[in-house]
Amino acid sequence: MTTTIRRCAGALLAVVLVTVAILLQGGHRVEAAAGVRVLPLGDSITDGFNVPGGYRIDLWQKVVAGGYTVDFVGSQANGPASLGDRDHEGHSGWRIDQIDANIVSWLTTFQPQTILLHIGTNDVFQNRDLPNAPNRLAALIDRITTTAPNAKLFVATIVPAGSASTDAQVRSFNAAIPQIVQTRANAGRQVYLVNMYSALTAADLADGIHPNATGYSKMATTWYNALLAVPSSLTDGGTTPTPTPTTPPTGGPTNPPTTPPTTPPTNPPAGCAASVSLNSWNGGFVATVRVTAGSAGTTGWTVGLTLPGGVTVTNAWNAQRSGNSGAVEFTNVSYNGRIAPGQSTEFGFQGTGSAAGLTPSCAAR
Repeated sequence: MTTTIRRCAGALLAVVLVTVAILLQGGHRVEAAAGVRVLPLGDSITDGFNVPGGYRIDLWQKVVAGGYTVDFVGSQANGPASLGDRDHEGHSGWRIDQIDANIVSWLTTFQPQTILLHIGTNDVFQNRDLPNAPNRLAALIDRITTTAPNAKLFVATIVPAGSASTDAQVRSFNAAIPQIVQTRANAGRQVYLVNMYSALTAADLADGIHPNATGYSKMATTWYNALLAVPSSLTDGGTTPTPTPTTPPTGGPTNPPTTPPTTPPTNPPAGCAASVSLNSWNGGFVATVRVTAGSAGTTGWTVGLTLPGGVTVTNAWNAQRSGNSGAVEFTNVSYNGRIAPGQSTEFGFQGTGSAAGLTPSCAAR
């Protein structure tokens, strides 16, 4: 009898402990029981200043609608009921060095498989040794890829600033990021560039710094498209679902593209199509090229462009390039050559001069 009572008491205690754990966890977040661990990482823009949850709200909904199962992770949590998993690692007011000081602990604790990094805004607004800000970002990326070499790290250019003078500093910081990412990708690191700057305009900011609801939604779309371009970032070795294509960002850069995409990213019957959008300033530009697969999909692609006289490409990301001026070709890299029918991937390049009127061609393999 005594043994039976002890067994019953032990079973009851186990049930109570499990129930308490579930309740405690339920008060903190609602999430998938299992899935790819995604770490939203950055400052108040990741936290969702002005709009609690920020881009994570729409990103979560897009991921779920696409048939993927993910687990947002991090020591912070906030957001509305429409955000199914509120965990993140966004810290208001933090700079690159502050994220760097804590990143090893977070990576060890949460072991993310995919990381979304948007950081540097506070370095600009706090005027924190701006000439060396890119070096600090490079050091942070190296620490992440060394600590978590199997994680896929998506590094975003930071969003525009409302002030013209501050936005010039933002563009200067952003201009260094593609080369930082490309160098590490060439070395075999799983690092991918996300051109977040060109997805928003000053009109998408609530206070000249933080996005409003529309701006955060555009960020979500940009993140999601970047994740789709690297399908393994959303799957854990299982079958990749066929996601519903999302609408690409409608917002352009602070200086709107000088020309609309010359070839709409519609689904051609075969082969592929390419379109270009430009973020231009006096003496330079950043071009974002979207490659969309036709009905047969692609195993590789090449985009050709004839650059106007006086235009020189200084660097490129998410593509290999042949030539720096005149007739230039961009070819897929190892991770973005295979595109499912009707789906898209993006690459970009930076140059000097005026690149208005670019007309791309696309050849699929």
